[in-house]
Amino acid sequence: MTARLELLFTAAVGVIVLPLYAPQPLIDRIGPSLGFSLRTESLIAMASMAGYAAGLVLLVPLIDVFENRRAVLSTLLADVIALASVAAAPAPALFLLAVFAVGFATSAIQMVVPVAANLVGEAHRGRLIGNVMSGLMIGILVSRPLASFAADAFGWRGAYALDAVAVAGVGLALQRVLPRRRPAAGVTYAALIASLRMLLTEQPVLRRRALYQALCMAAFGIFWTAVALRLAAPPFGLDLVGIALFALSGVGGAIIAPIAGWAGDRGWTTPATRLAHATVIAALLLAGAAGAGWFGLDPSAQPGLSLGLLAAAAIMLDIGVIGDQTLGRRAVNLACPQARGRLNGLYTGLFFVGGGVGSALAGIAWAQAGWTLVCIVGIGFVAMALALSSMERSDAAVGNG
Repeated sequence: MTARLELLFTAAVGVIVLPLYAPQPLIDRIGPSLGFSLRTESLIAMASMAGYAAGLVLLVPLIDVFENRRAVLSTLLADVIALASVAAAPAPALFLLAVFAVGFATSAIQMVVPVAANLVGEAHRGRLIGNVMSGLMIGILVSRPLASFAADAFGWRGAYALDAVAVAGVGLALQRVLPRRRPAAGVTYAALIASLRMLLTEQPVLRRRALYQALCMAAFGIFWTAVALRLAAPPFGLDLVGIALFALSGVGGAIIAPIAGWAGDRGWTTPATRLAHATVIAALLLAGAAGAGWFGLDPSAQPGLSLGLLAAAAIMLDIGVIGDQTLGRRAVNLACPQARGRLNGLYTGLFFVGGGVGSALAGIAWAQAGWTLVCIVGIGFVAMALALSSMERSDAAVGNG
């Protein structure tokens, strides 16, 4: 494992994840062009995350059964075909099916990471995984602004076509460096899938942390799916470039990941989790004030201030969600080290279901009562997470999870 090869793996996961969140800022372009209604537009953002969750549970275990290089490259090829199908989709149903397939194939990320980890010794494996996963985090945070910039220049279909070209380039690059690795014989796909259910039953830390993050991701999904609609409406009236620049504000939330990990290492997982949940609630209250005039603030009278406060709310939201996710991933990894891969796949897959639910509700909430209901529903999700984490015993009593 050279520094150049490590950089390739880091860049690869960052590129592969780009289409996952791309639909969120493009709803107001994709929806009208394909005939989606206000109530069904949010399915555009939900479909990719639902596909990703399904892929984590059903597709990623294939690397424990089939030759790894072939599994990764075949999945990336399917991703390219799915992205091209999205770009050419003529109708809503075909579009949603293709976007679901994109999310499903995007789970190749969780195949690439363990393959890369197997190329280094145990002493350096943690550092490598952390560096590669940083590429994933950066890809997630810049996916929305990049999608907006690309759609502004080439249209939303052109943006997906560019994603297809980028993923094809990643596949060609990985094809040159991925080693052939055949798993030990005797493990069947059916047995692996059955073991996922057993792990979910036997690991209370997994169930608890996945539920917390699913509720946080539901708030994350409803905010980032609907905020493009709010920013395009008066008094802001932002175009795609303006929405893209706004989405860059969320990148600031990435600063919390190492801090949350440090807090977990010092035994502060439970209080840090509650603080993360409270931060998301505060962010949505601020978003309600900035976008819906809560607490006496009038966005139409002070659009500049309101836009700034909305950007601050986005940063706070990402800080809370990423903080909870980092604490949860650490706790899950400590729960059962010999099943770390499957636990990570389950944890990630389950909380992406929450993100999909939040995205799906965004259109309904927006159509019913606009930004006010969007923020109220988001607060409701995280209030449940805070209530559950407040009932949790001390870190020492629950194995620091």
